[in-house]
Amino acid sequence: MRFIFLLCLLEWSAASQTAEMIRISAGKFLMGCTHNDAGCEPDEGKRGGMSVGVPAFYIDPYETTVAEYRVCVAAGQCAPPKTHAHNKYCNYDAPGRDRYPVNCVDWTDAAVYCAQQGKRLPLEAEWEKAARAGNDAPYSWGAAPTCRQAILNDGKTIGSVPGELDGCGEDRSWAVGTRPPNAYGLYDMFGNVSERVQNWYHRNALPFYAQGKLTALRTGQRKVIRGGAWDEVQVALRSASRYAKTPRSGASVWGSNGFRCAKDDAAR
Repeated sequence: MRFIFLLCLLEWSAASQTAEMIRISAGKFLMGCTHNDAGCEPDEGKRGGMSVGVPAFYIDPYETTVAEYRVCVAAGQCAPPKTHAHNKYCNYDAPGRDRYPVNCVDWTDAAVYCAQQGKRLPLEAEWEKAARAGNDAPYSWGAAPTCRQAILNDGKTIGSVPGELDGCGEDRSWAVGTRPPNAYGLYDMFGNVSERVQNWYHRNALPFYAQGKLTALRTGQRKVIRGGAWDEVQVALRSASRYAKTPRSGASVWGSNGFRCAKDDAAR
């Protein structure tokens, strides 16, 4: 009976999350190194950006939380991540952190979670289009972020941890949705936890995306991570910034990394 109840709860959770997802319309956007971005890296494409077309899709408004992920673990469908007992930066099983993003979770486990919800991890081009929200500035709000816009190390905000600027002075991630959403209604696309996407990392991926090959590079050693995190400085939160890690963490603790799920538009 307990197992049946958990499965029902899981199905209810998936249905409610789908209803809340944000639809991003089909169309082209400028991806990568836009003209006014002084922090561009060589793997962000040519200066001025690259026109990339993305079909319509849905994406979760919030990063996946500890509470949401725990339902999947309880149903036997997801592997537990590293816990707060393992490392203080891990939110799973930390008191009072059910609404915090689940972190310290491998790419593989994030992909499994999304699949159990009838979803998937976003493609890299989808993620950047959603994050930019129609703005080709380095950040969706324009100027470099402070702790008013995102959870990060902005170099000045002091919190409850003496001498610590990470996490806006709290030396950790925060509950999801504590900062204003972007123009598409998406929260924490920049900062809090950086987010895993589907794609393998390739230095020269953007020209493939510009050709419409959003999933063409199907092998690699590391998976792309986007958005910057609570323990990173402003430049890491740029819309174009690309980072990558291996799919499995092994003995490492990746307290900066989380995820959100996406889904195809049924009309595609």
